[in-house]
Amino acid sequence: MTFNIYLSGEIHSDWREQIRQGILDRQLDIELTGPVTDHESSDDIGEKILGVEQNPFWKDHKAAKINAIRNTVLIRRADIVIVRFGDKYRQWNAAFDAGLAIAQNKPLIVMHAPELTHPLKEIDAAALAVVETPRQAIEILQYISEN
Repeated sequence: MTFNIYLSGEIHSDWREQIRQGILDRQLDIELTGPVTDHESSDDIGEKILGVEQNPFWKDHKAAKINAIRNTVLIRRADIVIVRFGDKYRQWNAAFDAGLAIAQNKPLIVMHAPELTHPLKEIDAAALAVVETPRQAIEILQYISEN
């Protein structure tokens, strides 16, 4: 059985690549999807398709809506959603994706450093697993992939 895993959250570390490599190393039957992680492409998609905006609010609004279409479809197709929260930036998009996964009854794995436990306690409470490292997430994926 092939699992489809959606990887959401912070884009400033190599956690996605670590998970991808761990899946390859263990030869797991898992397909990965996720949001567009190139800031410029993601931020500019609304203007690229719908036209230039003078007001930054409308530029962001257009891009957010188009990205939300993409992410919503991919999360609906996912068997499991993994959301990583980093410590540098407020990742509202990650919180949105976690909420979307919860609303769609998708199994949710949340990943973050211990110092983020308190601010993320409500999201952690809705997750089926909370991990600190990509390795822990990979081990969960390996466990669920075993027959």
